[in-house]
Amino acid sequence: MKFYNRESELKILGDLASQSQTVSRMTFIVGRRRIGKTALIKEAYKNASLIYLFVSKKNEVLLCSEFKDSIEAITGERIYGNFTRFSELFAYLIKLSREKPITLAIDEFQDFERVNSSIYSEMQNIWDANKNESKMNLILCGSLYSMMKKIFENKKEPLFGRADRKIHLKPFNVEVLKQIIKDNYPDASEEDILTFYMITGGIAKYVELLVNERVFAKDDVLNYVFSDHSLFLEEGKNLLIEEFGKEYGTYFSILSLLANSKTSRSEIESILEKDIGGYLDKLENEYSIIKKIKPVLAKPSSRVQKYFIDDNFLNFWFRYIYSYNSAIEIENFDLVKSIVKNDMRTYFGRLLEKYFKEKLSLSKEYGLIGSYWEAGNQNEIDIIALNELEKKVLIAEVKLNPEKISIPELKYKASKLKESFKKYKIQYKGFSLKDI
Repeated sequence: MKFYNRESELKILGDLASQSQTVSRMTFIVGRRRIGKTALIKEAYKNASLIYLFVSKKNEVLLCSEFKDSIEAITGERIYGNFTRFSELFAYLIKLSREKPITLAIDEFQDFERVNSSIYSEMQNIWDANKNESKMNLILCGSLYSMMKKIFENKKEPLFGRADRKIHLKPFNVEVLKQIIKDNYPDASEEDILTFYMITGGIAKYVELLVNERVFAKDDVLNYVFSDHSLFLEEGKNLLIEEFGKEYGTYFSILSLLANSKTSRSEIESILEKDIGGYLDKLENEYSIIKKIKPVLAKPSSRVQKYFIDDNFLNFWFRYIYSYNSAIEIENFDLVKSIVKNDMRTYFGRLLEKYFKEKLSLSKEYGLIGSYWEAGNQNEIDIIALNELEKKVLIAEVKLNPEKISIPELKYKASKLKESFKKYKIQYKGFSLKDI
């Protein structure tokens, strides 16, 4: 698959390479696994001499030996002697960069914690002593969000305040996804596009898998996902068990309930019979897996709020793969596919709402985009988009079938909202599958 998008990130990395011709620069890149961090780095420096090192969980001496071989192969220069500590190797490279600029990328940087936790403080000392005289473009990349955030943004950590730039790599947006599908499968229907969005969520690795396998039509995508040896079946576990550690069972239970439309804290606590406030806080603020939303115009102190899994694939995984793991274990894929297809109209409706919120966000026309509901989930409105500068507001209903959209009913549900928007021009609109 050809390289798509990432123009702003490529520009940042290009600028950093230019700046490091005179003074060292440190950047950290964070993003969930499969998002395309490694591909981004290699694309940015495809015409440069990039030293790329991957931190695997092995003995430090063995890791240094492996790194030494990689550096010799990339630079074509023989390194005499051996390194037993990574700090020695890093000191060698940063001093070498005094003579000529070096771009060094270290992938899965957070895993040094398991190799030797003192590496971060040792790197800090070497960096502080040499950064002004050396010319190193240092890229530190990681996929365990909570650990990378701690390493660079916790005041108690040695590398706090050392990075010059941070890149938080996000999924491909809906317009890029649509372009990828149209480039590879011009006959894609709106349902095909929405299914592709549902499964990949814009995660580069998942997109690449489906593109390389030439899987685009809705039924073909589901057949591929629910098949023997499918990468997708174990993906949720592979992504999150290490992140959550020994408490993964509780986190998985919460995420499963959220994926199955239990969106309030009280609902989940009544089922699990335990306080989950701390878990929800970590899922939102440390792991960036869920989002908390309040109705548009709700006061910050309002306790009226809902929680949603922000990652499309993880939401799908917890709803249909984790929830029906017993059937998947005995390879009864047809049963699970039938469950998905029977539920798809309902599931598509919620997904379509998210799709159009993202699409409106890309328009840069609104400063606030959200939803609205009143006590007891009454008078729910799918989309409220607000432009305070131009004093205009969009109130929208989202339905798969355009014939089910009723603007008079939408206006009735928004009757209380009109009091808050007396000075605004209000536009009422319906979005359906055909508007994708």
